Amino acid sequence: MKLGIVGLPNVGKSTLFNAITRAGAECANYPFCTIEPNVGVVAVPDERLSKLAEMHHPEKVTPATVEFVDIAGLVKGASQGEGLGNKFLSHIREVDAILHVVRCFNEDDIAHVEGSIDPLRDVEIINLELLLTDLETLGKKIDKTKNMSKSGDKKYLAELELYGKIQKGLEDDRAVRTLSFNEEEQTQVDQLFLLTQKPVIYVANISEKDLMTQKQDNQWVKQLKTYAVEEGAELLIISATIEEEIAQLEEKDRKLFLADLGLAESGLDRLVKTSYHLLGLISFLTAGPQEVRAWTIRKGTKAPQAAGKIHSDFERGFIRAEIVAYQDLMACGSYTKAKEKGLVRLEGKDYIMKDGDVTIFRFNV
Repeated sequence: MKLGIVGLPNVGKSTLFNAITRAGAECANYPFCTIEPNVGVVAVPDERLSKLAEMHHPEKVTPATVEFVDIAGLVKGASQGEGLGNKFLSHIREVDAILHVVRCFNEDDIAHVEGSIDPLRDVEIINLELLLTDLETLGKKIDKTKNMSKSGDKKYLAELELYGKIQKGLEDDRAVRTLSFNEEEQTQVDQLFLLTQKPVIYVANISEKDLMTQKQDNQWVKQLKTYAVEEGAELLIISATIEEEIAQLEEKDRKLFLADLGLAESGLDRLVKTSYHLLGLISFLTAGPQEVRAWTIRKGTKAPQAAGKIHSDFERGFIRAEIVAYQDLMACGSYTKAKEKGLVRLEGKDYIMKDGDVTIFRFNV
């Protein structure tokens, strides 16, 4: 899972990136300090792995991972090459989802590229640049398809009708992800790789003071929340500065710090969970003396395809999957006891994997 962090310059993108990856990307109070996209791979927090490790004492524990890409600040006119826009728009094309960081705090020492704090204006600046880029991409596709449709082939005529529908939506300032398509149309839309089709999580970056005083719904956050609801997008409220402080602490100190703030979990934990939900992802688990590991798959994945995540031979020679639900395994205390109680199931090729399935795949190649 690759998540691209975008936003105007000086909204807290790189501070958030530093916090969640501890990668130390350069932060500075001026635009374009992030020239190439910084990339950091972080572990997905999953307490189930530590519990399975206590049970199996493996040589290593391997969590699922998320790749965060810190994309340099976009500015008005990016779609026409303003700032360093074209290069950064191409980086957005490569991610699975967009984390759109929006400044919801006032700080005199930190300049705002537009001169004032206005979350909706900031969001619309970036969304407009993505819309304009998609219109350009789609325009080229329409021109090409028009030439091919001169043969009278119904396939190309149907494509033109679909492209016209998308074009009208974009011209009405509607992101592709907000438009409705049937299953066949959706397959074609997916092949266009449009920027506004990507799912979005709006990240309201609030001040340390607002978080400490529990005033998370300041006037700017309320505006952004309304906007996200209307678009059907996710919204997370985070203080990037606090997240950066949390990232520097040891695990036990981190828990105490979060408790003092009245928070059950860090912004990273919430970010990963929200991202999983947004992209329709789950994790199945494997456990043994060599390794305890979490594997990321999409909801609806069948057992053979899940096995293929481990190795292509597992999918090719799939025989069956031996599965016990994580909660059942923990309640029994061991795999052997779970088997004795009949809680280990034998599942075939049509079984749809569930989050937390502790699995052994049987195969023959």
